[in-house]
Amino acid sequence: MIKMFMGEFHHNVDDKSRLIIPSKYREELGKKFVLTRGIERCLYVYPEDKFNEIVKKLNTIPFTKKDAREFIRFFLSGATEVELDKQGRILIPNTLKNYANIKSSCTILGTGERLEIWDEESYSELYNSTFDNMSDIAETLFDTNL
Repeated sequence: MIKMFMGEFHHNVDDKSRLIIPSKYREELGKKFVLTRGIERCLYVYPEDKFNEIVKKLNTIPFTKKDAREFIRFFLSGATEVELDKQGRILIPNTLKNYANIKSSCTILGTGERLEIWDEESYSELYNSTFDNMSDIAETLFDTNL
């Protein structure tokens, strides 16, 4: 079976900007992993090996392309190595917390090779706005032979 992150969990960020990572994900993430800006005002969490694969791919994009420079700057400048404490929490840097608009309540999603951390209200809005279109989205993305 392919290892992947799946599921949805709800946790709060405490006054010291610490967030509990669900125990279901901790072993696969390892003791240290990478937290960075996500594309839709959320945070992405990658095991180190997966993050290194992405960096390797990014390094193949010619730096002469403006879009490449902008994306790499956006993605890597926000990246930070994080470590679980004894209670299974990570410290979210203020820059990332502000970027994702995280106040207190978070939704943590397993999305295959990564986790996404969302401000709970922001994720709820996104979910509600895409829910009714899911049939059309699926039809566009998947071949009918599945």
